[in-house]
Amino acid sequence: MTSRRQFFVRVATGTAAVTLGRGGSSAGAQQRGAMHDSSIVRDTTNLFAMDQGAARSVRLPPKPNATPQLTNVQRDDLEHHIRCQCGCTLDVFTCRTTDFSCQVSPAMHSDVMALVQGGYTAQEIIDAFVSAYGERVLMAPKKSGFNLLAWFTPGVAVIVGGVLIAAWLRRWKNEPPPAPVLNQSASVDATQDELARLDAAVRGDERE
Repeated sequence: MTSRRQFFVRVATGTAAVTLGRGGSSAGAQQRGAMHDSSIVRDTTNLFAMDQGAARSVRLPPKPNATPQLTNVQRDDLEHHIRCQCGCTLDVFTCRTTDFSCQVSPAMHSDVMALVQGGYTAQEIIDAFVSAYGERVLMAPKKSGFNLLAWFTPGVAVIVGGVLIAAWLRRWKNEPPPAPVLNQSASVDATQDELARLDAAVRGDERE
């Protein structure tokens, strides 16, 4: 039987243990926080390793009496053909309108805006970005040289494969069925005289 005094002693002891446990947890958290180095905190908003310093200046002097050659819609469509260089694999338009932690796509967009205001055409702007970044800045490779081979090789492979399969099916369909194989080991239960009469009967039927 537990007395009232023992009961209150146990309650007090349990409360003290809980309080000490919370204090220890808080101290452990503070210690872990003290050991945490803020310099290793990385941006986890993107699945890819973002290079925020990848932007390069793509600026050309404005043309004389420069007039924009592209509408806003055409400019946005142009940005769909330019790859953001932060490492996200998205085009400039998609990156700058969906990933607000990226600092590269806004810089590339600013260059596009300046070139549009400078009176440059879409192809001239593309060429300017290729000159600054190389062909990796394009969402799709140019249709020339080895890149042209990359464009047509898949289609050619599909056509050649289809022709080979059609030829094989045609040959398989026209191939005659295999002739039945006679069992050479089967024995004939007949005498030589019976076989001779059978042969004569067959020959007689052939003459008729």
